[in-house]
Amino acid sequence: MARPLVLRHPSSLRHDTGAHPERAARITAIEQELSSRDWLGWEVRESVAAERSLVEAVHPPGYVDAIEEFCAAGGGNLDLDTVVSRDSFEAAMHAAGGAAEVVDVLLDGRAPAAASLHRPPGHHAEAARAMGFCLFNNMAIAARRAIDGHGLERVLILDWDVHHGNGTNDIFHSDPQVLFVSIHQWPLYPGTGSVSDEGSGAGEGYTVNLPVPGGSGDPLWCSLVEHVVGPLASAFAPQLVLVSAGFDAHADDPLAGCEVTDDGYTTMAGSVRRLAESLGVPAGIVLEGGYDLGSLARSTARTLEVFGAPDAPPPPDLPVHEGASEAASRLAARWPALA
Repeated sequence: MARPLVLRHPSSLRHDTGAHPERAARITAIEQELSSRDWLGWEVRESVAAERSLVEAVHPPGYVDAIEEFCAAGGGNLDLDTVVSRDSFEAAMHAAGGAAEVVDVLLDGRAPAAASLHRPPGHHAEAARAMGFCLFNNMAIAARRAIDGHGLERVLILDWDVHHGNGTNDIFHSDPQVLFVSIHQWPLYPGTGSVSDEGSGAGEGYTVNLPVPGGSGDPLWCSLVEHVVGPLASAFAPQLVLVSAGFDAHADDPLAGCEVTDDGYTTMAGSVRRLAESLGVPAGIVLEGGYDLGSLARSTARTLEVFGAPDAPPPPDLPVHEGASEAASRLAARWPALA
């Protein structure tokens, strides 16, 4: 019987950002935690670098060339937050390749669950702009792989990183094939993700932003996933569920002000796992942020433990938080299932 699959690559450790929150120690901490638990019984495999055509389905060729050339010249600062080194282009191509391979193994039935644990992260990367520690939008590349390479018509992306996934938001802004749902602290970097941003053109209504105030913890975050994202997804009926799994909403994280706990991530993962099973579709994970090493490692392991368990956990006794009720009421005009 096929085992759940972790995709990783040593190039993630060679993406040298210096004294920076998004550093190689993030991957080391995750891998040490998983290794201490025998990788939870998951198969571990090195990712294959993405082919250029895969990346260029999301990013213009000239942009990809510019990142490659800048890294080859020794790297430096692409902006105030985003640092690259000579080996960063290789790491970014493996991060993109790992995200796409999650889609491939899930949709080909080669793994019951899959996770791409690479850096640099991706959800801030716009089509032609690196920002927020991100070079290529790994999640957007994965979703495009599902649609263009496997013929899917509907993909759900849930982004629970504490920062709004502005790049993913904008790349699929007018695309009704991707329902993008982001839970994020507001206000916070990058300053996007207001409730009024609902997509555009044919994609209007398929961008769902769920901003939360600083200090929000498990009751609101878990309620949003269980009581808002769940009904939304049931109405959308995706053929694949993908999680942009940042762990920087954790109470211990230094870059934000939310109060999610290890148990909160376990609960959110359980909601997604039950949702995918109820729809009869696979679910995959792509690592985004998380900058306190201990909470990042523990929360990643907790999430994988839920996704890889033989059975989904039973629904928690989770009351509807006032903030989730308000979000559902706001969305009900477009998504009657939330009424």
